[in-house]
Amino acid sequence: MLRFTDEQIVFQEVPGEVSLAFTIAGCPLGCKGCHSSYSWRADIGCLLTPDYFSHRLQSYQGLISCVLFLGGEWQPQHLLALLTLARTAGLHTCLYTGLDDVSPDLKQQLTYLKTGRWLQERGGLSSPDTNQIFTDLRTGECLNSLFTRQ
Repeated sequence: MLRFTDEQIVFQEVPGEVSLAFTIAGCPLGCKGCHSSYSWRADIGCLLTPDYFSHRLQSYQGLISCVLFLGGEWQPQHLLALLTLARTAGLHTCLYTGLDDVSPDLKQQLTYLKTGRWLQERGGLSSPDTNQIFTDLRTGECLNSLFTRQ
């Protein structure tokens, strides 16, 4: 079962979307300089059950357009169940992962995917030197340019 350390409404992580974001506990990557290293422990946070998740989607109905998971790909079956619920509710879905790719099953339920581990010297999505890629999976288009300051 997935556990989450943070739940919040975010506006910048998925361009053009108002997202309900969950920071998932238990990330096994341990990237140096991670902004949420407190979430690495798998035994902290609250359970993200399908019932709780469905209730939160109902609470924000008409107010959000996307659900964002910051991690969780290490428990693909649990994440897949939540992504399916979000899609059934008519919402876009996004996953931020430090991996270079995720399974085809997960991709099928995702609208957007951010890949690439955090490398402090390369910066995040707003850096022209980043190793991270933000992709619209509907079109295959890289949307990194939407994160750079004009």
